[in-house]
Amino acid sequence: MASTASAEHVGATTALRRLYVIRFVFAAAWAALLLMSGSDLTVGAKVLLFLYPAFDVVAAVVDARSSRAGGSVKGLYANIAISSLAAVGVAVAGTSGVADVLRVWGAWAILSGLVQLLVGVARRPMGGQWAMIASGGISVLAGASFILGASQDDPSLTNLAGYATLGGIFFLVSAIRLSRSARQG
Repeated sequence: MASTASAEHVGATTALRRLYVIRFVFAAAWAALLLMSGSDLTVGAKVLLFLYPAFDVVAAVVDARSSRAGGSVKGLYANIAISSLAAVGVAVAGTSGVADVLRVWGAWAILSGLVQLLVGVARRPMGGQWAMIASGGISVLAGASFILGASQDDPSLTNLAGYATLGGIFFLVSAIRLSRSARQG
């Protein structure tokens, strides 16, 4: 029975590491495309803004499926709901302007950051989670700054690219740390 639990843990760690690398690549590519699109709400920018939380939904579904054996997935289910609402909210807000997009994005960053922080804490025994914990905390702070930035005279979407890039880097760091934990364990 212990070897079955160990094999499930290794499988979950491998799946999580792969997912984290994919999330890094997506975040980096997304940020580059958003920067290239400028800070106007073009059709391309609106699509990108919708895709980021939609991708988060898909990633959380994959994570939940691979993590079932390893423990509770309630936080991941909460993230699926929050990011689904954010994708719809960003699409609707995109018809109103950059300020409304930043408000929705900020609320999403705060809520999903809290969930990420809690999931990271719950996964600490797995290893490689300090970056996810830090990322969740930073997401909460960034979300507040997006909401505050929405009230500026000329709000900009470019900060979202930095947010995605930093988040992607945290996913990459966690993937590397999970690799080291797996080799040491």
